[in-house]
Amino acid sequence: MTKTTIGRPIGRRRAIHLMAAAAGGLGLAALAGRAFATKTAALARWRGTALGAEASIALYHPDPETAQRLIAASVAEVRRLEGVFSLYRADSALSRLNRQGALDAPPMELVQLMATAQGFAALTGGAFDPTVQPLWELYARHFRAADADPAGPGRAAVARARARVDYRAVEVESTRIAFARPGMAATLNGIAQGFITDRVADLLRAGGMAHVLLDLGEVRGLGDHPSGRPWRVGIEDPFDRRRIARRLDLVDRAVASSAASGTVFEPSGRVHHLFDPRSGRSANHFAGVTVIAATATEADALSTALFVMPPARIAALRGRLSGTRAILTRRDGGVEDWTA
Repeated sequence: MTKTTIGRPIGRRRAIHLMAAAAGGLGLAALAGRAFATKTAALARWRGTALGAEASIALYHPDPETAQRLIAASVAEVRRLEGVFSLYRADSALSRLNRQGALDAPPMELVQLMATAQGFAALTGGAFDPTVQPLWELYARHFRAADADPAGPGRAAVARARARVDYRAVEVESTRIAFARPGMAATLNGIAQGFITDRVADLLRAGGMAHVLLDLGEVRGLGDHPSGRPWRVGIEDPFDRRRIARRLDLVDRAVASSAASGTVFEPSGRVHHLFDPRSGRSANHFAGVTVIAATATEADALSTALFVMPPARIAALRGRLSGTRAILTRRDGGVEDWTA
């Protein structure tokens, strides 16, 4: 599915293909609620929208009123952070930064996540780059034209946009965030959903929750299912989104997926929203990439980066991703599944 927030209509990034591995394609919340309640803890469930897409929170607590207060606090935190990171909202801190080229007294969360994004950019040799927004804007303008070349923008236009893409050209300080070049713009769509998922997980853990399954654009399980089994989720087939390609068990882990089919600009699907900052073109080494990691922030950023990177660069990076599992589906249907 194509998710629309954090500015997804005007942002960089990808479709996330995660759902419950349950008969009949039940959603995450349905899976959590179908099987278990004890004398000491009962299911509390919320389903709605977060970051512009369908979302769910499932947790177990012995006191229904306390459970509902925790869910309300979680949803309020999502809404608050949308006001920081959204490209869809003109009043968000990130949108103001992009319009102005600099932002004084930025929200703490924007400083934190911009710095974290720069760290993942450095780790991946720029494959993950939060300043790739000018490429998205170029492609969006190009394909809005009725007579758009299906191959995408011309070489000169891509070169001009690429000149405004460089994560190293962003000053990030606690008192100010600023772009070093005119016309730069940032998107955190490749990491913000994971960050928000982790913030809600932290809030619920601080509230005493030990059995929680979150689907807020990225999926994260706190602890295991109260029955003692893992949380179970499924990954959609990047070639056929009606089919579950793989089932995963989660205990205190997070999952994120990137797929070219998230947002495509033309019928072949080879021109899409996952751009290689080095070339300024859509990356097509893989049809889909899934990452399982300790946090949703890490899984989110790495699923984007690995999708963009050619296999040789991934092999060189792999030794630096301790404890991370990656499932990479090539365009020819072959699958590589490894744990670093």
